Amino acid sequence: MDSAGMTLALGIFLLVLDFAIRIGAIIVIPRNRKPGSATAWLLLVFFLPYVGLFLFLLIGSPHLPKRRREKQREINTFILDTTEGMDRVAHDPERPQWLQSVVELNRTLGAMPLVGGNQTRLYENYHESIAAMTDAVRGAKRYVHAQFYILALDDTTRPFFEALADAKKRGLVVRVLLDHIASLRSPGYFTTIRYLRKAGIAWHLLLPVQPWRWKYQRPDLRNHRKLLVVDGNVAFMGSQNMVDRSYNKRSNKRRGLQWQDIIVRLKGPIVAGVNAIFITDWYGETGELLTREAEPITDDDDPRYVDCQVVPSGPGFEGENNLRLFNSLLYSAQEKIIITSPYFVPDESMLMAITTAVQRGLHVELFVSEIGDQALVYHAQRSYYEALLNAGVIIWMYRAPYILHAKHFTIDDEVAVIGSSNMDIRSFSLNLEVSLMVPDRRFVAQMREVEAHYRQNSRQLTLDEWHKQPLRSTVLDNLARLTSALQ
Repeated sequence: MDSAGMTLALGIFLLVLDFAIRIGAIIVIPRNRKPGSATAWLLLVFFLPYVGLFLFLLIGSPHLPKRRREKQREINTFILDTTEGMDRVAHDPERPQWLQSVVELNRTLGAMPLVGGNQTRLYENYHESIAAMTDAVRGAKRYVHAQFYILALDDTTRPFFEALADAKKRGLVVRVLLDHIASLRSPGYFTTIRYLRKAGIAWHLLLPVQPWRWKYQRPDLRNHRKLLVVDGNVAFMGSQNMVDRSYNKRSNKRRGLQWQDIIVRLKGPIVAGVNAIFITDWYGETGELLTREAEPITDDDDPRYVDCQVVPSGPGFEGENNLRLFNSLLYSAQEKIIITSPYFVPDESMLMAITTAVQRGLHVELFVSEIGDQALVYHAQRSYYEALLNAGVIIWMYRAPYILHAKHFTIDDEVAVIGSSNMDIRSFSLNLEVSLMVPDRRFVAQMREVEAHYRQNSRQLTLDEWHKQPLRSTVLDNLARLTSALQ
């Protein structure tokens, strides 16, 4: 065959392949996928078929490997069999009637029950929360379970690492989990790993992307949880990573960025629920199922105790647990909804729930950062502001140079949810997250104080201001919104 014939044959082959990719995409992509996500993927494949096919094969599946999902089901049975504190749930006749259905939803989705007899304390100050966690580790007598999306040894976190090493030296069991990709991208990763090894601490990477070790899943499926459990007596969870407030990145330091987070300290039966999350992830990475020791439960009936429910979520579950919980609460609200989310990229169902709440006559506020640390997410988030403002949502912009990284919301004066989960598509579908639901008016009152602090450090975004945005910003926002649906 001469060169002209070969060129013609190659052209025909590429044309047929291009057509096959497009037809195949129509058949494969929409299956069991949200319409918005399917549309985004189809647009990418139709405009850039070869690039779209490559990306879909790389990150098109939002599920963990089958064996990992099977482990999640196995651990759910373990959780059900080892739950304590259900008999200590307060029977408050003033609680809203709809609350029990939300509790049952969480139980069905994540296996965790509502448990009573707990104590809580909030930490807004970044350094105070690290100091509190460090003190808890120093006082450990049996074991320490530490798990963070980003774990980095630096001047700020060194006391915490030294406390871990000292606990190990004292003969305690110290186990550490850290997300592979998130920690790897953080300055000082190899220094951190060397320190853990030298101290003899048992550590493992969460969702490692190491195909040469036969460890691989979709690279952007990440374990976003942050928690610490000491002796089964005390637990910490929330939005804060174990890293300096600047995240040690040159670009952040140059811009003067500082992260604003929130951590809740827990005591009581709920600590076992937080520890169950660690046990789940340890089992997922090592195959070792840790036998949970009996946790101490106080015998008195202190009226200061609160009920709590842990809600795990992520691609290890069949449904989007956190999204279902959030939407259920949004539709249950009768008076007020106040949301804090650093990365606010809702799906269609959540956007509808929030705008419908305003139309039902509810007071709705949203706290976000004035500036962003992740350009793509920042612009995707901005693409929703006009719809929210038109609906009547009050948007507060937390002033630069601070990144409001806390993740929580309150419903009326009845319920608060706090944890690691953003209100974005990534947290709903791609990240392993953990949330804590607290149906207690006293806890909500404490969250109201936190929200008041945010207002003092924020400015309100108005519709008039938004309409003055330049066209280039609108284009960037809409493009980012489209890419955010590629899940």
